[in-house]
Parts: sequence; C-alpha cells; structure tokens
Amino acid sequence: MTDMNQIVGSHDIVMITLDTLRYDVAKLEEENCPNLCESGPWEKRHTPGSFTYAAHHAFFGGFLPTPANTDKASHIRLFHTKDTGLRTHPHTWLFDAPDIVSGLAGEGYRTICIGGVIFFTKKNKLAKVLPGYFQESYWRMTFGVTNPRSTEHQVNHTLKLLEKADPAQRLFLFLNVSAIHGPNHYFLGGSAKDSVESQRAALRYVDGQLGRLFDALRERGKTFCLAFSDHGTAYGEDGYEGHRLAHEVVWNVPYREFVL
Repeated sequence: MTDMNQIVGSHDIVMITLDTLRYDVAKLEEENCPNLCESGPWEKRHTPGSFTYAAHHAFFGGFLPTPANTDKASHIRLFHTKDTGLRTHPHTWLFDAPDIVSGLAGEGYRTICIGGVIFFTKKNKLAKVLPGYFQESYWRMTFGVTNPRSTEHQVNHTLKLLEKADPAQRLFLFLNVSAIHGPNHYFLGGSAKDSVESQRAALRYVDGQLGRLFDALRERGKTFCLAFSDHGTAYGEDGYEGHRLAHEVVWNVPYREFVL
C-alpha cells in the first residue's frame, strides 16, 4: 500500500469522487479511460454509504471505500484519526483533527472543494455542511447535474485556481464530479432514459475532461490522486431504481489511487 506518511507534506493530494459511478460500468469502460486508468485497472471496493451525503461524511473522516474481500489484513486505511485506541498500520497517516480536510490544513495544505451534486451547492444549511470542511469551496449552476458540460466547467474553474496557486504550498483538492450522476441520458444520443449505457458514455466524457486537469497537476509537481465512486445506482435490477438502498450495484464501487 501507499505509505501516506511519505505522501503528506511532499505531494499535492487530489480526491475525485465520480458521483454515482457503478463498478460494473467502470470496468466496462476501463480501456476507454486513458486518464483515470493509465497506470492500472479499477479495484472493486465497498462504499461506506449508499448516497452522496452519507458517503462523503465517511470519506472526510478517513473512511474510504473498503476492499471487497474478507481478508482483513488488506483493509488498511490511508488516513486514521489519532487516539482511538485502535492499532494502525505504519503506512497510515494519523491526523489530530475531526476530519482529514482540517487535518491536512493543519499540515499547511490549502484545501479546495469543487462541488458538483446538490449536497455541495451551499443553497441551504444542509448543502453547506460538506463544502464547509474546506478553506475554499466553489459551486456554479454549470457544475451541476443538469449541465451536459459540467465536468468541462469544473475543470476550467480548477485550472484557473491552479494557475494562481503558490507552487510552494501543497494543495488538497477535492472534486465531486456530477456528470455521471443522473440525469446522464443526454450523453447517449437519442436516449430519453438513464441506463448503464448512458452512464458509460458519461464516464467517457468525464475521463476526456480530466486529462487537462492531470496535465496541470503534473506541472505543479508530485500529486497523489484518489479517484473513486461514492456509490452506484440501480437501473431496474431486481426491481430497484436509484440509490440510497441496499443492493450490490449501489454498494460496489470502483477505486483507484496513483501518483501523477
């Protein structure tokens, strides 16, 4: 596993949640995602939450998706809060804070959130909770699920921030990609309903846009990147539709970690 004690302080850290991306969809599109999968395949993991709000609370607490196996020895956490009384792995970074965002800020990181789905809009008190973890948070209508160019707009905004960023200060950049979340049928020409095929098309679009972001991060220096889904969604399997429910297409998520 990655030794996070060698990463924190020396690398920018980027966390990208590909909102609502199913594991099976990610695997089907692996060869068509040269940016997200350039250095390796998706790993199958289990999400700690069945919808965005619950899952992201867990992520920011250091509870990332768990390997989808019964080998507890492989369930090593990258981040873990201090003073829990639990044994931790030597490669786990311990933070003395209620969440990893403020923990990294305490290490001198500039923390930035680029919002996507409704829980990052800051339009009401609930939608201010997750962005409120960060020193800076941004959301525009063009970043949301109804815009077919949402990832392009999110990446453009992020690139402007990177252009002005102090190269000597490490960044913790969080990006909640909204394009894969429904509605995504407009990524598949002629389709009027979301489906596995339209989500596949949305993922191809997202990967194409992330290339520009990855190039800019490489120019800054060393970047440790986490890319994963917060949950999947059902398209009629066993009669289920959507998420915030217990079904394998919701709990199984793709996960990757790599250095740019």
